Amino acid sequence: MSTIYVCPLARLQQTVTETSARYVVSAINPWSIPDTPDGVEPDNHLKLAINDINEPRHDLVHPEPRHIEQLIGFAERWNQDGPLVVHCLAGISRSSASAFIIACALSGRADEMAIARHLRLASRTAHPNRLMVRHADDLLARNGRMIAAIEALPPPLAALEAELFSLPSEFKSD
Repeated sequence: MSTIYVCPLARLQQTVTETSARYVVSAINPWSIPDTPDGVEPDNHLKLAINDINEPRHDLVHPEPRHIEQLIGFAERWNQDGPLVVHCLAGISRSSASAFIIACALSGRADEMAIARHLRLASRTAHPNRLMVRHADDLLARNGRMIAAIEALPPPLAALEAELFSLPSEFKSD
């Protein structure tokens, strides 16, 4: 088991350097996708060009099932011999949704509510993108439990940018 670190774009290179991460997920606006951080192979950098919206809009790129399939596939090929860094613009919505999805995908049938509670304890500002979680819930055949777990969390604290936080990559089933 390894660690998933979640940060805003402004702390991406610093987080990669400090954690010695060799895998990165960028879930960010199409016009904000960063170059691959130093120390990370281009094949180990997943770039999800999506806007932080919870329903389709004609002028923006909404998260689609294909994006979440890419995220889950990337998580499954991550060798977990070191940390994974996930970021979005502010480290609040797309990145926390990505970390939650990855933890659920790698944790078999572990309780979604327990993973969501751990997310909230790790970050009071995390506010996972609901559309991303809904797609993952469908793809992972969680029957609504992932989205229900996120919706049951206490409201996040308002923030312009999140502090760095982390989650284990895997949780045990009860």
